[in-house]
Amino acid sequence: MSNSSSISHFLLLPLADTRQLQLLHFCLFLGISLAALLGNGLIISAVACGHHLHTPMFFFLLNLALTDLGSICTTVPKAMHNSLWDTRNISYSGCAAQLFFFLFFISAEVSLLTIMCYDRYVSICKPLHYGTLLDSRACAHMAAAAWASGFLNALLHTANTFSLPLCHGNALGQFFCEIPHILKLSCSKSYLRELGLLTVSACLAFGCFVFIVSSYVQIFRAVLRIPSEQGRHKAFSTCLPHLAVVSLFVSTGIFTYLKPPSISLPSLDLAVSVLYSVVPPALNPVIYSLRNQELKDGLRKIVMNSFQQQ
Repeated sequence: MSNSSSISHFLLLPLADTRQLQLLHFCLFLGISLAALLGNGLIISAVACGHHLHTPMFFFLLNLALTDLGSICTTVPKAMHNSLWDTRNISYSGCAAQLFFFLFFISAEVSLLTIMCYDRYVSICKPLHYGTLLDSRACAHMAAAAWASGFLNALLHTANTFSLPLCHGNALGQFFCEIPHILKLSCSKSYLRELGLLTVSACLAFGCFVFIVSSYVQIFRAVLRIPSEQGRHKAFSTCLPHLAVVSLFVSTGIFTYLKPPSISLPSLDLAVSVLYSVVPPALNPVIYSLRNQELKDGLRKIVMNSFQQQ
């Protein structure tokens, strides 16, 4: 038996038992990471360089791309390193830092997804008030609130989690440092305080999800009034994938943090964590941004300018 002061490192869950499967997981994570880096990097470049994209919608897309880059760069590189070198170690301070930054980016992303849904709601259902409700100052304040809430949430959970005494070893049942698996190592009833905080955070995330769904109901009602069938199809083809990704992201995240211990299986935990921590950063650029014609035009201009300069 040991306490947290004597733990110098944690052991992460190996992605596979055999060397061949470890290399396969490394290649899969590498491909997903490169796709996320490329897609989100292109979005950031296009919005930053294209003056015609300096609108509220693309401003929030840029912030979303930053959270996606941050979240996938926090967890996946360490998992790839462990698979490639056949190791499981992560230092105590490295685990704390990984948990903090992951919670920071994930919490900010939930807030930004909610803000982006509000942006779509105002643009479709209240177009005459769009310039007033979403001027540059309001957009800056909402983005700052999203990042600040993510920082405070991450700081609160990380400080509370790593203040708990740990006496059930140092093996985590996950490929990155995650609160539920760290709590399993605790030997103090103080972990109930962190469970309470997780419940509050999950309720807030669920509240954001309810707001998103209700906003999309209003959006769909407005879209159904569009006389053009092509216009309705375009709106639905854009909104439905957004709602699907948000549902996947929020539902798997809440399930991970609030599921009962009786159904905690390593394979299930791994699959669910990948669905909410690895897949969305790679899918968001395609679903939220690269389907947008204005953004495609901006990317095309960047590519053409780069070739002309050469």
